[in-house]
Amino acid sequence: MFISNQEFAETIHGEMGCIACHGGDGTTDDKETAHVNMRREPIAAEACDQCHTDVHNDANSLHSTLKGYDTVLQMRASEETWEIIQEEAFGNHCESCHTSCGQCHVSRPTTTGAGLSAGHEFKKIPPMNLTCTGCHGSRISDEYKGGNEGIPADLHWTKQGMSCFSCHTGDELHGNLDFEQNHRYDGPQMPGCDSADCHPDVTADSNSDTPGHDANHLGKMACETCHAAEYKQCYSCHVQKSEDGIPYYKIEPSVMDIKIGYNPIQSEDRPWKWVVLRHVPVDPDAFAYYGDDLLPNFDNRPTWVYATPHNTQLRGPQAATCNSCHGNKEVFLTSDDLLDYEITANEGVIVDEADIPGPVEEPPPPAE
Repeated sequence: MFISNQEFAETIHGEMGCIACHGGDGTTDDKETAHVNMRREPIAAEACDQCHTDVHNDANSLHSTLKGYDTVLQMRASEETWEIIQEEAFGNHCESCHTSCGQCHVSRPTTTGAGLSAGHEFKKIPPMNLTCTGCHGSRISDEYKGGNEGIPADLHWTKQGMSCFSCHTGDELHGNLDFEQNHRYDGPQMPGCDSADCHPDVTADSNSDTPGHDANHLGKMACETCHAAEYKQCYSCHVQKSEDGIPYYKIEPSVMDIKIGYNPIQSEDRPWKWVVLRHVPVDPDAFAYYGDDLLPNFDNRPTWVYATPHNTQLRGPQAATCNSCHGNKEVFLTSDDLLDYEITANEGVIVDEADIPGPVEEPPPPAE
């Protein structure tokens, strides 16, 4: 076996040999026998976790388990239809998002074409552009780096050049949490804007002189409610196969918009009444290729969901002035924004127009 990077053979992973991670039989000179039970992607529990016992919790990492998909789809399906979805549709269209240790630290993720990113060199900190934004590129990367035409990039990127790992910790990404995570918004806010290293003085009980950062606003609104710009709202994803049997999915054209609504996951960790919401690309016929009415409980979950857009601005368009929000129906999610099939599902998040804060007297502009 030849490797292009001789230095790899001298690393701890190189000294372990191929079989330790990839399986196979090293006791034979026969090629076919040597490759029996060989795996392209090492299984974390059998390879990585044997040494990195304090780093990765494969059983609780959403990147590995895809529990987030399970959680939202099971709520919309029945016990019988969930089995149908899992039998074929899930494997064809969802499991490509599964990420192993190697798909971050050695190779590119499957969804971006796989392949080694830098020979067989192991990266302790994965290259952000090949891993994080490689998978989360269509929305998060464009938001964060200003890829959406006419909408500026996130201040954390333009002013500080912060990478994903500046906010998202290894414990979060690896699932090393003290609770079972079934969805990415389970548990405390990760990361939190008011953490000790970021904005500790901007909390509901702080005495900030910044307009709008009073207890009344901070106690009722998530930070993104004022500080997000327009972001992508996607509609109607349908999964299917081509004539050649290749699985693919089709999403209706997306739109750039921003909507404020009621918090659908209000809790002690996320106590706010008002949050920004994002439209997820699902409709009752999303899995129609695999059978009729596979999401019979579609209304169990809203299609406008809790969101944390990655395009933080000093002031979003809804906060350019006080009355860009107060009395402005256009920035709030109302029944006028809903499609016919999603009215019932979103009853808990659409805003009663009578509850929209009324116009206020604008404060004078700051002195020059």
